[in-house]
Amino acid sequence: MTSPALSSVRRAIDTETEGMRALAAALDGALGAAVTAAVETMAAARARVIVTGMGKSGHVCRKIAATLASTGTPAYFVHPAEAGHGDLGMITPDDVILAASWSGESTELAAIIAFAGRFRVPLLAITSNAASALGRAADVVMELPRVEEACPHGLAPTTSTLLQLALGDAIAIALLEGRGFTAQDFRIFHPGGKLGASLRMVRDVMHVGDSLPLVASGTSMKEAIVAMSRKGFGCVGVIDDTGLLIGIVTDGDLRRHLSDGLLALTVDAVMTRNPKTTRPEILLGRVIETLNVASITALFVLDAGRPVGIVHVHDLLRVGVA
Repeated sequence: MTSPALSSVRRAIDTETEGMRALAAALDGALGAAVTAAVETMAAARARVIVTGMGKSGHVCRKIAATLASTGTPAYFVHPAEAGHGDLGMITPDDVILAASWSGESTELAAIIAFAGRFRVPLLAITSNAASALGRAADVVMELPRVEEACPHGLAPTTSTLLQLALGDAIAIALLEGRGFTAQDFRIFHPGGKLGASLRMVRDVMHVGDSLPLVASGTSMKEAIVAMSRKGFGCVGVIDDTGLLIGIVTDGDLRRHLSDGLLALTVDAVMTRNPKTTRPEILLGRVIETLNVASITALFVLDAGRPVGIVHVHDLLRVGVA
């Protein structure tokens, strides 16, 4: 039996889902042209994107500004109520203003709207009412579809703020892709925490040189086990006479061959051929995904087929990725 609480949650999510469908459909019309113009205006800005909004729209605008800034578009949130008390000094003629107001009639936006007109600062609007004070003053109006709020009274901003946030995120991604912003660029702005760690590369943490557990093809398992134990990675790589990695012997391989006269065999009879590997420039976030999916603990790092390093799950734990 579905609880009343779960029924409410489902209704809210269904309502907001319909709102998102309406937003996607609107992009095929006038909204799409306006969004294109807005993205082009922001991309051409010589300084920053100033994001502003009041109330719940203001909370959304803070997030939009943070997303823009973290993806390569310099952005800053200016509180509209503070703007008329000196914070207009944060805005320059080289900026672009992105203002969000569902009704378009937030009186607190008046100072910023007037400032934009006086100093010819491009004003972009996100609103559901193009005929509003904000819509009439804006150079570009991104008019959102009128949608039903998830609030049963139609009062609490819910679906409306979701649409504002979704459009802000989408604009940030369009700007990111337009300027060719890479994962490494992203890393510059996210050096801290688990996200920052996941944006480091394999070359930053891999073990190299004499640390690599490697043996030649034809090596006896007795020697291979000694090498495996000495290096401490729980595996040993097998290379051919040209230095290419052709296989790997893991703890699991040892267990599977215990009854086969293991010590009398060579590594070629025990090794797993074509093992999973990685490259020095791969992000650690992708490495932990590979390890998790394959249920393994280490990957050899190859350059042109030759092992140049090894990365272990313990290395990822140490830097905070896993």
